[in-house]
Amino acid sequence: MQYPSPPVDQSSNQTVPQKLNSPGQPSIGSAKDELPDGSGGSNQVRIALIQMRCSPSKEENILKALDWLAEAARQGAQIICLPELFHSLYPCQSEDHRRFAEAEPVPGPTTERLAEAAKQLGVVIVGSIFERRTAGLYHNTAVVLDADGRLVGLYRKMHIPDDPRYYEKFYFTPGDLGFRSFDTQFARIGVCVCWDQWFPEAARLTALTGAEILFYPTAIGWLVEEKAQFGQVQHSAWETIVRSHAIANGLFVAAVNRTGLEEGIEFWGASFVADPLGQLLARASHDQEQILLADCQLAQIELVRTHWPFLRDRRIDAYADLQRRFRDNA
Repeated sequence: MQYPSPPVDQSSNQTVPQKLNSPGQPSIGSAKDELPDGSGGSNQVRIALIQMRCSPSKEENILKALDWLAEAARQGAQIICLPELFHSLYPCQSEDHRRFAEAEPVPGPTTERLAEAAKQLGVVIVGSIFERRTAGLYHNTAVVLDADGRLVGLYRKMHIPDDPRYYEKFYFTPGDLGFRSFDTQFARIGVCVCWDQWFPEAARLTALTGAEILFYPTAIGWLVEEKAQFGQVQHSAWETIVRSHAIANGLFVAAVNRTGLEEGIEFWGASFVADPLGQLLARASHDQEQILLADCQLAQIELVRTHWPFLRDRRIDAYADLQRRFRDNA
């Protein structure tokens, strides 16, 4: 089965990365700033986000994802991330015990197909899986597959929401692996999942493990009945908080969303990549399936953190109360 190709510039017959700013050009200090070793530095990594619609058919969704992974690799992508739970319609709009039958172990059938694709294409793949750990114990899990097909690690979603049509607490146990990053052939990458993106602590702790790029597989959208009143501010808040993690931690962030209408949720697409200054390198449309490409100059991390040394100036001796729910009678 074939699926629509991403937007193409008919004059050049090449896919058009929707880049808003040139990567690797910090606006702090001098445009001629060099790294401490005296070099300009580049170490460029091309990443791709697969923004897609999902259908009720697991097999159709996986075949579509495999087609788009191959196309992204053809366009030079080295690290490719799929949206949250890409292999199904978003399962958490209702509480239905029958949906647990969709879960699978890790490694399992979907992981193995992604691993084979990673090996054949020579790319790193981040995939989001409804994980069956054992009977009665399920996680919302992201797997990281290196360019040789090896499973280099997995991340289990830590923050689990419970909102109208986002009844994830019914399905998922909170993660127990902590916040992690993984060495891959092209970069050290961290992964958090959807609701995690609202928590600065999650981004900070992932950054402290050495992540250079932080991926957020996501399934976020408007409740149809709320879009007219709240749609713009909700989307703006989402993009703002994720971009703030890039700035606060001096790394690249990439949020990949699904698009399309699924029952009462209109997923808003708008996947994007931001650099360590929070500048948008690329942003997808709200309502189209597409491959979003961005070139990340990893040397920019060193430059930005040298000018804005937030990690140096953290008062870790004063933060113990972050382990409390609330400072009563402070």
